[in-house]
Amino acid sequence: MKKIAVVALGGNALLRENEKGTIEQQETNTTETLENLIFLLKEGFELVITHGNGPQVGNILMRNDAGQQIYDIAPMPLDVCVADSQGGIGYMIERMIRNVLKKHGIQKNVITLVSMTIVDPNDPAFQNPTKGIGKIYSEEEAKKLQEEKGWIFKPSSKAQGGWRRMVSSPQPIDIINTDIVENLVRSGNIVITAGGGGIPVYYDENNDLRTLDAVIDKDLASAFLASKIMASHFYILTDVSFIYKDFGLPTQEKLEFLNYTDTVKYLENGTFSEGTMAPKIKACLYFIKNGGEKSVITEAKKLEDKSYGSKITMEYE
Repeated sequence: MKKIAVVALGGNALLRENEKGTIEQQETNTTETLENLIFLLKEGFELVITHGNGPQVGNILMRNDAGQQIYDIAPMPLDVCVADSQGGIGYMIERMIRNVLKKHGIQKNVITLVSMTIVDPNDPAFQNPTKGIGKIYSEEEAKKLQEEKGWIFKPSSKAQGGWRRMVSSPQPIDIINTDIVENLVRSGNIVITAGGGGIPVYYDENNDLRTLDAVIDKDLASAFLASKIMASHFYILTDVSFIYKDFGLPTQEKLEFLNYTDTVKYLENGTFSEGTMAPKIKACLYFIKNGGEKSVITEAKKLEDKSYGSKITMEYE
């Protein structure tokens, strides 16, 4: 059976901090990141690529807002904005990786799939929206939108006195078309899918697909997908080379090799920040618990370095 690696690209793979996000910047960043995946192909892996979409969806929502205010264009709901970002980012990744493959003399088909992720409409996460999306509003604007649209707002941590729309982040139950993704990748194709965690949907009493205003954690959805298609390796590419215990404190310690049991203990003890590393750790643990061989968290440029990244396995290697 062919080895499959699922690679989750972080937001910085496309859009770096302090950049405006021009298409030239995003294409350059994407190409630099994808160059590092050639190593995995040469190691004999078949690839599934997933990606974040946070900055891009935020920009789409702001265009929504501007279009409504200036031109009276009907705004699109969040699910359509997520689908919009999946298509746009997927297209960019596909075009850039086709160019990278050509440069290295590798012949492979590349397919981009816009995907939907099944969630439970009764997930407790819907009682406590925690994911900020879109622009930052004044308190007056936030109150008006809350009355008009029923949106939930909380004070923004990024701007004093600002308020931001919050949505829920439910757990993925299933990802539609995983069997097709597996068939495609096992046939030697590179598949780009599950962007932004997928578009959250559920089946109603008539078994019709309905949507919800929510954002699914990209890394957890990627781990779920990796497990469903029986991948052996799961990579989360981020902006740090390693996982650190007590990051930023005098007791900071690099953790390069971890097993499942010890990592769970670290997580339970609050070793990893809930706002940054903990969700990635949880995704890696999910993958290992459900049959994965190895999870890796690292920077893209470290992949070809044999000493790259922090690795989580069921037992120590």
